[in-house]
Amino acid sequence: MKYFFLTDGWTIGRVWGVGGLWDEALRRRPPEIQQMNLCIWDQSQQEKMWLYRVEDAVLMVEVKPDLTQLNHPSNNIGQVVLTRLITAEQVLERLGTAATECQMNKNL
Repeated sequence: MKYFFLTDGWTIGRVWGVGGLWDEALRRRPPEIQQMNLCIWDQSQQEKMWLYRVEDAVLMVEVKPDLTQLNHPSNNIGQVVLTRLITAEQVLERLGTAATECQMNKNL
């Protein structure tokens, strides 16, 4: 499994695998991407980042802000492609940093 953190209010767009852009018709299923019930709160930037788990076949994930939740969409980034998904060890290292606070959400 691979992981990434995604800021609250952002959504997942396109997904790439080994053969290029993920084709649900060809693979007969969507990519396995699951939001975990764990987030980190960066107090310095006032930002909540949710942990997501993805299957090993996923190489890159496009993420973008949810425009329905933004006050000024013209002032924000349009999209970002995450090319460096992290390992479980890197997740634990990030959760252990002093500048963040870990929270669990039981409502998911």
